[in-house]
Formats: sequence, C-alpha cells, structure tokens
Amino acid sequence: MAKVKDPAELNVEDKLKNLYQLQSLMTEIDQIKTLRGELPLEVKDLEDEIAGLETRIEKINEDIASAKKEINERQGVIEKNKMDIERFENQMKNVRNNREYENFSKQIEYLRLDNELNQKRIGEAKDSLETRGEELVKSNQVIADRRTDLDIKRTELEEIVRWTCRTGRKQCFPRYSMGGCREYSVFPLQAPWPSGRMLHSADNI
Repeated sequence: MAKVKDPAELNVEDKLKNLYQLQSLMTEIDQIKTLRGELPLEVKDLEDEIAGLETRIEKINEDIASAKKEINERQGVIEKNKMDIERFENQMKNVRNNREYENFSKQIEYLRLDNELNQKRIGEAKDSLETRGEELVKSNQVIADRRTDLDIKRTELEEIVRWTCRTGRKQCFPRYSMGGCREYSVFPLQAPWPSGRMLHSADNI
C-alpha cells in the first residue's frame, strides 16, 4: 500500500498535479449533475404520487364494495318487511278486539316507515356508487399516465447511471442508485456523453 505523503512534503509540481486532478474531478461531477438534472427527484416524486394513487384506488374500491353490500342488505330488509306486513295484515282479519288491531296497525306502520328509510338509504348508496365509480375510472387513467411517465424517467436515469458506471480513470463520485441508495462509481475523464439523452429546462445548464 502506497504511503500517503504529508502535504507539507509535496513540492510545487506535485501540489499543482493534485490541484489539477481535484479541479478535473469537480468538473466531472458538475457535468454529471447537469446531465442528470432533476431526474432523481422527478422519479421519487412520481413514485410517491403513484403510491398515493394506489392507496386512493384501494379506498375507492373498498367504498364501492361497501355501497354494494349496503344496497343488498337493505333490499333484503325491505323484502322481509313486506312479508311481515302481509302477514300482519292477514292476522288483522282475525283480531278479537281493538287493542290487537291497534298493535298490528302500529307494527305495519313501523315496517312501512322502515322501508321508506331503507329506500332512501339505497338511493344514497347508489348515488355514492356512481360517484365513486367515476372517480375510480379517472384515478385509473391518472395512475396509468403516471406509470408511463415513470417508465420514461427511469429509462433516462438508468442510461445515465450505466454511463457513469463505465470503468476508466478511477475518479469516484456519488451517484444515484435505482435502489434508493448512494454508491460510488468510476468513469473515464473524457468519456462520451450517453446518446439519446434530451436535456430539460430543469437541468440548470
């Protein structure tokens, strides 16, 4: 392992060489930053937006399933109430006194009111079902568009990452990793720029 010289022991020529290498490295880093632009942030923003949309779509689907279940349950209650009303009406024909008649009448009145309430709730659930269905269609379209955008941005970023991984002069710098971590890569000082990369206004050239 080569011994690292004390800076105080370096002559003027060595100091100038080190300064030139440092300046070259900083220039290379600036070039990479310019070429990369805001792509890492754009990729992260799109990933976060898609995650949020997935959560929203999941919630919409849950609401749709809940509305359908409520409609079915209330329709079942209505049918049962109708059967009970019919049964009570038949029993009213054989009552012995006014008290029994009034009891049946009150039960029938209650069941009819309950059916009216259930019909109202079914109407509200159907309105909600229609609204959430429209939201689901829109959200699915948006997430499809965002996934397309993300694929494009990832492809651009991966091209730059692959280019920065080419081995030449061992100049190291932090680079973006698709896994979300930072690694160190080496690349040639005079390497050609990757083809097909279109610069954006956000690249701060």
